Amino acid sequence: MSTFSIFLVLIVVVAFLLVVVIMVQNPKGGGLSSSFGGGGSQQVGGVKKTSDFLDKSTWALATLLLVLILLSNIAIGNTDNIQESKALDLESSSTTSQPITIPTKSPVPQTENLDQ
Repeated sequence: MSTFSIFLVLIVVVAFLLVVVIMVQNPKGGGLSSSFGGGGSQQVGGVKKTSDFLDKSTWALATLLLVLILLSNIAIGNTDNIQESKALDLESSSTTSQPITIPTKSPVPQTENLDQ
């Protein structure tokens, strides 16, 4: 499995987790945090901690996704250089063993001017 494939799998997993965490949140206070108990005064910070956890996990997953994308771009660049150098090696070996022939054009005959 190549480095890029590993990064691709990690990016898909992190993106899925990010979607799940974002969908659990509700900006109007009706998401997962509101389902843990009825009133805010009855619980000792449980709802607030859940909201903070979801907020921090969103930022962490978004940062991790950005870092993985940047690292996969570097991994793609490294594989392109390797493939390009192999292609250049093949091209240089094929050009040295076979002579290049350039077809020559025959001169186009001049036609007489018919507008006289």
